[in-house]
Amino acid sequence: MILVYVFWFVLAMLIHELGHLAAARACGVRATELGIGWGPPLGGFKYGGVEFCLRALPVGAYVRLDVEELQRRRLSRQVFVLLAGVLVNLAAAELARGTWFGAMNFLLAATNLLPLYQQDGWKCGMVIIRAALRRRSALVEWSFTVAGGGASLALFAAQALRHL
Repeated sequence: MILVYVFWFVLAMLIHELGHLAAARACGVRATELGIGWGPPLGGFKYGGVEFCLRALPVGAYVRLDVEELQRRRLSRQVFVLLAGVLVNLAAAELARGTWFGAMNFLLAATNLLPLYQQDGWKCGMVIIRAALRRRSALVEWSFTVAGGGASLALFAAQALRHL
């Protein structure tokens, strides 16, 4: 049974990352790699200039974007690329409502919106802060990261206590 959950989760991560990749392409931002999992590579292939790679641990996924190209885009395009995975997961969750696949997509979308370090919500917050300040500020970015992590942990704790 656990393998079924792992399969649905990996599939949800794949469509999440494909959402980022499609949005990046639409906005003219180059991507060099889409990886599922972490650790040593198990295999992969190259298609359309992107290396698709399956890694040993099916925990997490990523699209390696050309960050400099992304940062040269308007703020709305940057946010679109960063939130595209969440939008795809929400659409899949709605289409598969009432199934494990729907639940996995909703969970993945919800957790990616949190301002936890390196999650999509955190990345969007950072680009918005930088645009608002019109510069980088290590103190502000550090404060956002710590506060976002604290708020996310408080949300998790509140949910856990609610279910006791």
